[in-house]
Amino acid sequence: MTNKDSEYSSLLDQMLGLYTQENQFLEFKMNFVEVDRLGQYISALSNGACLQNQEKGYLFMGIDDDTHDIKGTTFNYLSQKALGNQDLELYLRRMVEPRIDFKFEDFQYNGKTRIVVLSIPAAEGAPTTYKKIPYIRINSQTTSLLPYTDWLRTIYNSQTDWTKQIVENATLEDLDPDALRIAKEGYLQRFPNYAEEANNWDTITFLDKARLTINGKITRTTLLLVGKPESAHLLNHISQIVWRLQSEEETASDIFTIPYLLSTDNLLHRIRNYRIKIFPQNSLIPADVWKYDSESILEALYNCVAHQDYTLNRRVVVTERPDELIFSNYGSFFEGRFEDYYTGTKTPTKYRNPFLTQAMVNLKMIDTQGYGIHKIFQSQRKRFLPMPQYEQGEPNQVVLHIPGAVLNADYSRLLMEHADITLTEAYLLDRVQRRLPITADALKMLRKKQLVEGRASSLYISSSVAQITKQKAQYSKNKGLDDNYYKQLILKAIEDNGTMSRQEINDLLWTKLPEILTDRQKADKITNLLAFLRKNKKIRVVNNRQWVVV
Repeated sequence: MTNKDSEYSSLLDQMLGLYTQENQFLEFKMNFVEVDRLGQYISALSNGACLQNQEKGYLFMGIDDDTHDIKGTTFNYLSQKALGNQDLELYLRRMVEPRIDFKFEDFQYNGKTRIVVLSIPAAEGAPTTYKKIPYIRINSQTTSLLPYTDWLRTIYNSQTDWTKQIVENATLEDLDPDALRIAKEGYLQRFPNYAEEANNWDTITFLDKARLTINGKITRTTLLLVGKPESAHLLNHISQIVWRLQSEEETASDIFTIPYLLSTDNLLHRIRNYRIKIFPQNSLIPADVWKYDSESILEALYNCVAHQDYTLNRRVVVTERPDELIFSNYGSFFEGRFEDYYTGTKTPTKYRNPFLTQAMVNLKMIDTQGYGIHKIFQSQRKRFLPMPQYEQGEPNQVVLHIPGAVLNADYSRLLMEHADITLTEAYLLDRVQRRLPITADALKMLRKKQLVEGRASSLYISSSVAQITKQKAQYSKNKGLDDNYYKQLILKAIEDNGTMSRQEINDLLWTKLPEILTDRQKADKITNLLAFLRKNKKIRVVNNRQWVVV
């Protein structure tokens, strides 16, 4: 394969592995769609990529829309014509505004199957339009973006830092003295060389040094981090973090507002945290761990504050359930996906709120190296608890689940007894346990280390891990029996009964097939077994679709 074939094949594998369905920045088609529809896709995928903080949107041609099977395409974008026999790409570039560098390319998937990919840069500062109309993808439909004012506002503000704006009517009297004191302590922990000099700073000098203010003028960042609660109205923003306790025994709630430097710590102390015991295999001595890691809670809260899309005027919500904490904020990942950050090897190059983010760095609330998510995952790994889970709720909403209980005792024992399992392996095995998709490269790595078995659509923990985690019985149920066993069982049952219907054969085999298979997969497997026996002249169909032995 060429470098281009390899690069785009890996990209397609990644998209198919991570996304079980098309979304606002990803579309699959079998072949060329009519010109106007293609123009609308360019607009919609560009705008969707902006809303989802993706660098690009993609349209792959040669992929079955429904099954996502890779079948290939004959579409030739070089010879395809638009209206009036115009060159297709030139016509689209005239109709799409503002000008963006979308690009058609074809490649051989794994060196075998021809696929065409249309890569489309994300909209920036203004929505991408086709024939003056901006479009967006909603579920599987492409429609006008105009009725969705929140999304339009997000796109128009994609180059504006809301947190850097000066609040003209705000003064030093609007700042909280306790928050200022703690802010200065955090700043001097970050920059200890200023410890002696800082004794001579007045408030304005410190705020400018910490980059909370601009030339002595109070910004939205100043108020968010160190403003008095009664000064929140100056932001013209709801500026609240809601805490909710939800359990069968008790419900409670509280609302925290600015200054976030204090209120995040106050919210931390409302969360019920205690030590739990996890017993390793063949041992009476348990691991005694905290249900939640306080640093992880603060890290999640700080991330919500730093990466919130304030133009949407929404609250941050923290929901405490008996077995997990759920953090919800409106501000989807601004650069890449959370999978890019959990290993701690990626450093983001840009932020939605760079002014606020830098101030929080200076106050030692967060760092800018992409380690925050990594720390949360590492904490769960060290305490033998399930990995955090990120999901998208509503458009632009990011939801983080931090488990506070053991979901699978065998999985936790595996982490306790085998320290050589890496964070990446623990994360991927956690996804396998939860029946969540993993990429082709990840699957290849787990197979190489003999950690999983089964087909990509029905993975299960391998025999070697099952031995460790005492899941031998479940492993056998997942693996199933040899196909020859099923074939002989079918033949013997038909011989004993004379004839059997398909439903009767289903009833015979259903509970004996691997538990990991879905109902559809079980039905397909039985169809394949019957087809094999029929092809080899072992059985045939007679009247009323009855199977008999030849």
